[in-house]
Amino acid sequence: MIEFLTSEPVLAILRLVIYLVAILAFVGLNAAYLVLAERKGAGWFQRRPGPVEVGPWGILQPIADGLKLISKQTIVPPGTDGLLFRIAPAMVLAPALMCLVTIPFGDTVMGMPLVGRNIDVGLLMVFSFGSINVFAIMLGGWASRNKYAVISAARIVSQNVAYEIPMLLVVVTMMMITGTLNLQEVVTQQAGGFWNWNVFRGVWTMTNPLVPVTFVIFFICMLAETNRAPFDMAEAESELIAGAFTEYAGFSWGLFFMGEYANIVVGCSMATVLFLGGWQSPIGTVPASWGALGSLLGVGFFFAKMYALIFVVIWIRWTFPRTQFYGLLNLSWKILIPTSLFTLLLTGALLTIRSLL
Repeated sequence: MIEFLTSEPVLAILRLVIYLVAILAFVGLNAAYLVLAERKGAGWFQRRPGPVEVGPWGILQPIADGLKLISKQTIVPPGTDGLLFRIAPAMVLAPALMCLVTIPFGDTVMGMPLVGRNIDVGLLMVFSFGSINVFAIMLGGWASRNKYAVISAARIVSQNVAYEIPMLLVVVTMMMITGTLNLQEVVTQQAGGFWNWNVFRGVWTMTNPLVPVTFVIFFICMLAETNRAPFDMAEAESELIAGAFTEYAGFSWGLFFMGEYANIVVGCSMATVLFLGGWQSPIGTVPASWGALGSLLGVGFFFAKMYALIFVVIWIRWTFPRTQFYGLLNLSWKILIPTSLFTLLLTGALLTIRSLL
C-alpha cells in the first residue's frame, strides 16, 4: 500500500490535485480582492472614497459581497434555454482554470516545478482554452432570450474575432523568436537581467526591434479579449443594461465576474511569461545556492510583474471612456492586424538573414 501511494504516477496525480485546489483558491481570492482593488482604485482616480464601511479600510467588503451573491436565488427566466443558461457561467470560468494549470509561476522547488502540468505545447494550450471564453458569453446572451443580451452577444463575437487575429500573430512572432511552445523554456531563456527579457532582447539582438510594439499590441488585445474598458461591449451598462449578463443574478452572475478576473490574471500572466521574464530577476540571475529561498524570490518577481500589469488594466478602465463600437473594430482591422503582420514578416526576414550569415 505504501509503495503504491509513493509511486511516481500517484505522486504526479496527487500534486496535480493539490495544484488544482490551490488554483481554485487563488482564483476565488483574486476575484474577491481584485474587485476591492478596482473599487478602491476607482475612488483614488476619481478623488472619492472607495469601500470603507465593512471592516478596517473596507477590506472585508469582498466577503460581504460574496455572502450576498451566494444567498441570492438563481432565477431562470421563462422562455430561456435552461441548459445553456445554466452552463454558460461555468464555461466562462473553467477555461481560465485550465490555462492557469500550465502557467509556470516559478522555478523548481526540491526538484518539482511550480506549475501544475509542464506541457511542451503550453502556449498553444493557453490560447486554445482561452478562445472558449467568447463562446460561453455568447451562449449566455443567446440563451437568455433578451434583446439586449443578444445584441451584446453579437458584439462580443465581432470584437473577439477582430482582436484574436492580431493577438495570435503576436504569439506566432514570439514563438519564432523563442523557438519553443513550452512556457517554462520561454522563461528560462530570459534569465540574466531585464535586458534579456524578450521585450528588450529583441531590440539589441536584432531578432525583432519592434518587440516593444508587439507587447503593446498583445496588451491591447488582452484588454479586448477580457472585455475590459474601453472594450467592455459585453456589459455596456449605459446602452445595454448589463449586456449578456442582463438576465443573470446571484451566484451565476458572480461566476461571470470571477471568470472575467480569472481571465485578466491569465492574460497578465502570459504577458509576464512571454515579454517580462516570468520569475526571472530584473537585476541578474538568482544564485542557485539560494535554493528554495531563490525560488520563492522568483515567485515574488512573477507576481510583482503580474499585479503591476493588472494595476494598469484597472488604471485604463477608470481613465478612458468606452468608445463607439465600430471605432474599436477599426482599431483592430486597420491598425493592429497590419502592424502585427508586419512585425511577423520582419521577424521571419531577420531570422532568415541571421541563419544565412
